Amino acid sequence: MKTRFTEAFGVRHPIMQGGMNHVGYAELASAVSNAGGLGILTALTQPTPADLAREIRRCRAMTDQPFGVNLTFLPSFKPPPYMDYIAAIIDEGVTIVETAGRNPEDYLPDLKQAGVRVIHKCTSVRHAEKAQAIGCDAVSVDGFECAGHPGEDDVPNFILLPRAAEVLRIPFLASGGMSDGRSLVAALALGADGINMGTRFLATRDAPVHPNVKQALLDADERSTTLVMRSLRNTERVLRNTASTAIQKIETQKGDTIDISDIRHLVAGAANRSVIQDGEMDAAVWSCGMVAGLIDDIPTVAELIDRIMVEAAEIIGGKLAETLN
Repeated sequence: MKTRFTEAFGVRHPIMQGGMNHVGYAELASAVSNAGGLGILTALTQPTPADLAREIRRCRAMTDQPFGVNLTFLPSFKPPPYMDYIAAIIDEGVTIVETAGRNPEDYLPDLKQAGVRVIHKCTSVRHAEKAQAIGCDAVSVDGFECAGHPGEDDVPNFILLPRAAEVLRIPFLASGGMSDGRSLVAALALGADGINMGTRFLATRDAPVHPNVKQALLDADERSTTLVMRSLRNTERVLRNTASTAIQKIETQKGDTIDISDIRHLVAGAANRSVIQDGEMDAAVWSCGMVAGLIDDIPTVAELIDRIMVEAAEIIGGKLAETLN
């Protein structure tokens, strides 16, 4: 299948793996790339830029296909050395970067000068237009269904994607609620050039996460996620657990006086790592999309991507074609 995304980024299938903290290691990124999608390492999962450089080299030893690095600019208790991470990305010859969070404009000159193509993750049409205006090569448009930070507009993909298609000239991906061939066909029909999946790739045998995390995704349904940090205007969609309930209780009690320090122990990176890597499922909140309700197996990445492409072709060539007769 050829789309503007596959042509621009040199991949066989219009499927991208989004950056995920404590998940986007070489094992998953290389598996996605080897299966024909675009695998993504997560820069800030690595403790230092030197560690990121080593992870890039490790990924390159595991795949000869294109892969990229996610670099997220978000409020943090201790801002990371972003320019040093960018230097590591450039020095290691990575040519694709997914940016997310805050506007990446200040970092684009260094990336573009090095020939790096930038895909910016956006949660609104206005942000997607801004990303296009500042020179991003593509955008990933995140609907309200998505895991992690969906923005503050609460617009789902059935509205967001066609609106994006009306105003964007650059390729864009649909993110949030993407899991199978139906998702891919729907995204293409709404104007996108492919799909970006995070939660669905968590539930694969190649994902380097604790088995408890994968089992939680199998057990979840479409009502199993919830939103936290709304009162801080830093909304995050997470799987409902003891930690999410505790955060919501604190938000209610504190009201307008809430500060991030009030919930730090439930959202900090070390606590999140206890969930993802150690399987302590109530130690902290962890990002999860509503698409968990569509997950009922744990395939390999290759099996998942092959299944998506076969199903999409069958829908396009079969059911949809039949409607025209």
